[in-house]
Amino acid sequence: MTALVIAEHDNASLKASTLNTVTAASQCAADIHVLVAGHNCDAAAAAAAQIAGVLKVIVADNAAFADGLAENVAAQALSLAKQYTHVLAPATAYGKNILPRVAACLDVGQISEITKVDAPDTFERPIYAGNAIATVQSIDPIKVITVRATGFDAAAVGGSAAIEKIDAVADSGKSNFVSRELAKSDRPELTAAKVIVSGGRGIGSAENFKILEPLADKLGAAMGASRAAVDAGYVPNDWQVGQTGKIVAPQLYIAVGISGAIQHLAGMKDSKTIVAINKDAEAPIFSVADYGLVADLFEAVPALVKELG
Repeated sequence: MTALVIAEHDNASLKASTLNTVTAASQCAADIHVLVAGHNCDAAAAAAAQIAGVLKVIVADNAAFADGLAENVAAQALSLAKQYTHVLAPATAYGKNILPRVAACLDVGQISEITKVDAPDTFERPIYAGNAIATVQSIDPIKVITVRATGFDAAAVGGSAAIEKIDAVADSGKSNFVSRELAKSDRPELTAAKVIVSGGRGIGSAENFKILEPLADKLGAAMGASRAAVDAGYVPNDWQVGQTGKIVAPQLYIAVGISGAIQHLAGMKDSKTIVAINKDAEAPIFSVADYGLVADLFEAVPALVKELG
């Protein structure tokens, strides 16, 4: 069995989720190939070649792939897919945009957001906002899978895979890249951060959210938020953690003024250590917290910052 991993990258470097996807692939198949479809993407291909366990990196270099348009990347993956038993991509916006197209064209069922590989044809995935785990067995000849990065450790670096350049498929012409607006921040990217400080509706206002900044600064943390805080306009959409936001699993997750709705818990309950600060002792967040502090956040957070020196 051989698996093909579709790498998520920015042409210069790989996204961290690709390493987790390679780990999942290694549990599905003996051999792993990585597809890097991009433009002037030699640096990303070289990074992929260094992932431990990868046998070959396939590079398709074409201007049509420069911005990762799903129609074009899916077409490139389809040109290779029938050589493989498994085709995998991260369960990020990138992977979720590409793999359903691949699955549909192959006429197979996609297995979405797996968190565990039980066997090469059997996988576990969360359902009902993470309240239940479904075990899914596939009889399709090609398994098309998106991988929830928080369910797998990142693959080690230290490999020396062969790099093979292939002819790129033609531009489908079905979509055009218009523009990209990127949020600029000196803080770590939310899904890659080792420490996250998140705030909820209990903080009360966008102005009050600033109380979390000194704590995040002390810990070198990314900042996140619950959907309630985002919907209230306190913080930008890209801060949202939860079922309809970003799925995270940092070493330390500090939830401040977050009640712990099931949709939020689905996005962060795999964090290694969870600290909750909330004045409501019955808040659901305490059911998943390793450490809980029942206190007024406007007193507790400055006191914690002071203790951190």
